[in-house]
Amino acid sequence: MKVTIEIDCTPEEARAAMGLPDLTPIHERYVQLTREAMEGNVRPEMLEAMMRSWAPMGEAGMNFWRRMLEGAAKSGS
Repeated sequence: MKVTIEIDCTPEEARAAMGLPDLTPIHERYVQLTREAMEGNVRPEMLEAMMRSWAPMGEAGMNFWRRMLEGAAKSGS
């Protein structure tokens, strides 16, 4: 026997149905800080500390973000 169920819902509806938290405010703040860092208003070290506290990604992940932010800072100068 084979049963197929198709559910048509938005990502927000799916998240709520599964009981997952809405991280939209955190995501919006992260994007805002990233834009400010790219514009030179926030030091890359501040963004790095924030990212470490949110999602420990290991040294390789942190090196990737550090290189990206340093490149953005150089291109903005």
